[in-house]
Amino acid sequence: MTSHSAPSTVSVDLRPIRRALLSVTDKTGLVEFAQALARHGVDLVSTGGTAKALRDAGLAVKDISELTGFPEMLDGRVKTLHPKVHGGILHMRGNPEHVAAVESHGIEPIDMIVVNLYAFEKTAQKPGVAFADVIENIDIGGPSMVRSAAKNFEDVAIVTATADYGALAEELEANQGSLTRATRWRLARQAFAVTAAYDAGIATALESVEAPSGPAAFTDGLPQTLRIIDPLAQTLRYGENPHQRAALYVDGSGKGVAGAQQLQGKELSYNNLVDLDACWELVSEFDASADAAVAIIKHTNPCGASTGATVLEAYKRALESDPISAFGGIIGVNREVDGEAAEEIAKLFVEAIVAPAFTKEALERFATKKNLRLVKITPADTKRVIKQVSGGFLVQDADRLRVTEAELKTVTDRKPTQEELRSLLFAWRVCKHVKSNAIVYARYSDGHGQTVGIGAGQTSRVDAAKFGAMKAVLPLQGTVAASDAFFPFPDGLETVATAGATAVIQPGGSVKDADVIAAANRLGVAMVFTGYRHFRHG
Repeated sequence: MTSHSAPSTVSVDLRPIRRALLSVTDKTGLVEFAQALARHGVDLVSTGGTAKALRDAGLAVKDISELTGFPEMLDGRVKTLHPKVHGGILHMRGNPEHVAAVESHGIEPIDMIVVNLYAFEKTAQKPGVAFADVIENIDIGGPSMVRSAAKNFEDVAIVTATADYGALAEELEANQGSLTRATRWRLARQAFAVTAAYDAGIATALESVEAPSGPAAFTDGLPQTLRIIDPLAQTLRYGENPHQRAALYVDGSGKGVAGAQQLQGKELSYNNLVDLDACWELVSEFDASADAAVAIIKHTNPCGASTGATVLEAYKRALESDPISAFGGIIGVNREVDGEAAEEIAKLFVEAIVAPAFTKEALERFATKKNLRLVKITPADTKRVIKQVSGGFLVQDADRLRVTEAELKTVTDRKPTQEELRSLLFAWRVCKHVKSNAIVYARYSDGHGQTVGIGAGQTSRVDAAKFGAMKAVLPLQGTVAASDAFFPFPDGLETVATAGATAVIQPGGSVKDADVIAAANRLGVAMVFTGYRHFRHG
């Protein structure tokens, strides 16, 4: 065995790092960390591409086959699965029998494992990926080493995150090449989380494979086992209320509200994040290449939403819908926010703005509002919605249903005009994002949609219709109305007509549909059925 001199003064809490085995897929920061190890006289052992990267950087590296006395085989499937690897990791340094056993077999201690695993999920998500490639990207040796090192954390450090390299290099420098027990324990806990998440990702992906041949035919069914393994991203100041603790967990994609980048402002709160998500979901209903869309959200409900030729135009129309409720709200924009729009938005007190981008001019204008939170988001393809209930979870498909003009069924004597149809489709998209029972009054003018009154979260559909009319600041005469579910009786239809709506969009399907249609005909209201409802309960 190679002889190493221990640090002159070592507490029982410290363990020197004398030999490290490095085998990584993600080589970010690898060379710099290996150089830090080498400065402390650490012997470097490595495999394949990792060894090549280290040698190319001028570092002395021992191949794994030199350590084990056995060549890598089976296309690299077997290289670290060897007693001289796992014996070197797992033996307890304070156990005389363990020490005698490894010495008798010529097994050298390994004090640090630096491993990250094959990118299985990334491979599995590739369009048209072959089933054989999916299986081949299941890492075996890596997780085995990670678990071995984590189990024996009292003597071995297991490094699974590139983000830890810098802090570990500093600690090695401070402790003359040793790491504390607290650090080894932190790394071990992190390592077990890594292997748990890795195995869960494999189980979840393979659970949905329909047939193990040819291209990996992934089905889109609900999971047989619900696995939530997202790591902690940050602890929040509090939850919905100050007496509730809260935290944010992320899936690592860097997408959606959880993975968004905060550009400025105070720390995002629990309620901010919930409202930002609601806001972004609403504006994402509209194609940014065709229309700028702006939504202003309060307590997850829109108080104003509009489309426009520009972000400035859409914002002004959204604000015009309900300027009182907009105060202290959250703004969502489906396009890059420019300086002109920023100048106008900055006149209103809002908590946060979410958008896919901000121009330099917009950032400069918003910089004068230090507490305003700016959030830059990358869209996420959310396929499932999960809600906790006492004793378990509810899982459903995300509501991604879009209804086109061709799918609408006119059920009244009078057909809606083309302008009414455009208004109806706009109102229907907004209504989908309003808490049930929901009624949305809207209009279409100058080629773009605008909400006029929103009745949200009422226990009676008639009350929702009345509340939406009561909230209206703009004239209701000539608007259209959208209802997230059918009118169970004519009274709801009569209420929106009395308020000024000339056309209505609703799912249909009530046993009283004939009575509701008759009321619409009597009042001269055009009405279309979608065949789909958009309940939103939480």
